[in-house]
Amino acid sequence: MTGRPLTGTMGANMAARPVVAILTLGCKLNLADSEEIARSLQAAGFATVDRVCEAEAFVVNTCSVTHVADAKSRRLVRSVRRLAPEARVAVTGCFPQSTGEAAAFALGADFVAGTRDADKAALVEFLSANLPSRNATQPAPGTNAPRPVGSAHARAFVKAQEGCNDVCAFCIVPQTRGREESRTVVRVVAEVQAAVESGAREVVVTGTQLGAWGRDLAEPQKPYQLIAQILEQTDVVRLRFSSLQPQDISPELLALWEDPRLMPHFHLALQSGSDSILQRMRRRYSAHGFLLAAERIRAVSPDAAITTDVIAGFPGETDEQFEETLKLCREVGFARIHCFPYSPRTRTAAARMLNRVSAEVTRERMGRLTALNDELSARFRSRFLGTVRPVLWETERQSEDGPQWFGHTDNYIGVYALGHALRNRLTPTLLNGLYHDGMTGACPPEES
Repeated sequence: MTGRPLTGTMGANMAARPVVAILTLGCKLNLADSEEIARSLQAAGFATVDRVCEAEAFVVNTCSVTHVADAKSRRLVRSVRRLAPEARVAVTGCFPQSTGEAAAFALGADFVAGTRDADKAALVEFLSANLPSRNATQPAPGTNAPRPVGSAHARAFVKAQEGCNDVCAFCIVPQTRGREESRTVVRVVAEVQAAVESGAREVVVTGTQLGAWGRDLAEPQKPYQLIAQILEQTDVVRLRFSSLQPQDISPELLALWEDPRLMPHFHLALQSGSDSILQRMRRRYSAHGFLLAAERIRAVSPDAAITTDVIAGFPGETDEQFEETLKLCREVGFARIHCFPYSPRTRTAAARMLNRVSAEVTRERMGRLTALNDELSARFRSRFLGTVRPVLWETERQSEDGPQWFGHTDNYIGVYALGHALRNRLTPTLLNGLYHDGMTGACPPEES
């Protein structure tokens, strides 16, 4: 579950409004969905938080990308039902789309919604009809009125695209998220600007298959055209485009990174470095094509972080094919590898494939991928020891030495620093040490 605050805070008038706790599992797309739900609920007169509390209702935004994600979703819904037997519980996200609505109701849900805009509207309508009246307790204008997405945190997530038409053999997402549907430039630009005006210094544009944005519009467009319009029409300070595939890395796209507001971070899902496995996965690129995409990025942005996803133990994966994956990871020099054991998903082609890799071998390969991630990540971060990079400070926690802040550099290195009142400040920061999966930093006292 994510730990970032949603729009709105526990202000003086919050107790007068029904409280809805929105609990989010999974990806950046789910974060964007949760922020949309929070905004709609606040407009309807609710207060929202992102943690378990004495709430009148809970929205559990679930994930189903792997069997582990399914288990986490089940556990969270059960826990909420047990801890708050009188509360209304709405379940949304991919889990009920994967396992069926009946499974969510059996866990204790009072309402089950899908992932599209109409589903979110139905969720808000359900809570509005089943919780105490909000009109009598609505705060007066300017006192503690609900604020737009982005007002309570440094980073905001804006969804530009939903669904996927690809049929990757291992992936259930096309079944849980549906067919591709692009949001218009006008809508995305308006949401980005709203986030900026409400205080977000960084906006992350996300989607199920972000590289497919625009191809289903009445007048088809490319992702670079969307990015160009966001940069031209908004006052966004830092912009991230959350996930692409190698075939999306075009000269027109990369040319936009001349604008310093575009963060030098590219997430390209590899999944495997073996061409034969990529073909069986039904991916639309080769290992060589992936390497070329990485080289194009580095030619334009040498300090860019390139992060990725890799699956260990795909059906039929041999030792030699796994070694090809390790080799390609080293050649690319990823800043971070998100590695996952293959998880059979019902209604996918891979679930019917023979020659399953044993659990023991998969665990061994996961161990090697994890070790390689640690090595490559440390190598990437070490390049920036003693340099100064801009850090956007996002969250605070107490340490033995006082308040410790966490934020990200432009190229997505996590940085920890001691300081006061850094939230949502963007400061030049000296990176002076490796720390866990990030770095330690020292920033000047004056605000940038």
